[in-house]
Amino acid sequence: MNKLIIFSFIGFLAQLVDGALGMGFGATSASLLLMFGIAPAVASASIHMAEIATTAASGASHIWFKNVDKNILIKLTIPGAISAFIGAAFLSSIPGDLIKPFISIFLLLLGFYIIIRFLFFSQTGYKNQSPNLSKKFLTPLGLIGGFFDAVGGGGWGPITTPVLLTRRGIPPKKVIGTVATSEFAIAVSATLGFILFLGIEHFQWFWVLSFMIGGVIAAPIAAWLVRIVPSYMLGVLVGGFIILTNSMTIIKAASLPISWAILTYSLIISLWVVAILFQLKNRKIFLAID
Repeated sequence: MNKLIIFSFIGFLAQLVDGALGMGFGATSASLLLMFGIAPAVASASIHMAEIATTAASGASHIWFKNVDKNILIKLTIPGAISAFIGAAFLSSIPGDLIKPFISIFLLLLGFYIIIRFLFFSQTGYKNQSPNLSKKFLTPLGLIGGFFDAVGGGGWGPITTPVLLTRRGIPPKKVIGTVATSEFAIAVSATLGFILFLGIEHFQWFWVLSFMIGGVIAAPIAAWLVRIVPSYMLGVLVGGFIILTNSMTIIKAASLPISWAILTYSLIISLWVVAILFQLKNRKIFLAID
């Protein structure tokens, strides 16, 4: 019972981050399962099974708070679901860990771009804009995001959220809400792939139940936070989180000494805090529903 409470709390925190920043549940959960020695395919399968419940709750919450761009949602979800199924089918034979550092470098650069843009450039004019992003842009993004999500146990949010944030005309809350809502289809598709090609007996049901309980509780809270936190603050929060999480992947791949890793993390966190304080000082921060 104590373990159930502890891991449900971890699921709660993971979903709170994921629902509020558009990424984090899969990456957090996968890291924890791999740390306990769970095989990558089994870890990813269990996470996606849990995400069926957590993403359903998260998507419903974001729709309720009007954080979703339906035009982008449809164009992004269909290719993402297809590639997630393919990623689940081939996980055991694809060296996903070898590709992760290169994806992380790309995302790290996007994270810096997002922070700089939201710190120093005006983010007004969102309310009446609904960018018509083409299928030529969203289809490959969905294919890449869905594939790496299934292969790595998490990746839909870390890939699609920063890329969509770089497009002008769509507010961060719409990006986060749309990505979080679309993830339900990704989770269902990947889970079906794992059931067919891995077998349902390999799922870690204790972890699945724990993450489900915590994630479902956190989902509406996260959607509410996205609704009331100003766009320019969300941009800095998301950008810093992208930089921090992807720097961890790069540092691990580079096998840096612990002392250098700690120094790097400390520097990143310090600069992130400075950026947040800069926003608090130079803008009128207030909670207001658009």
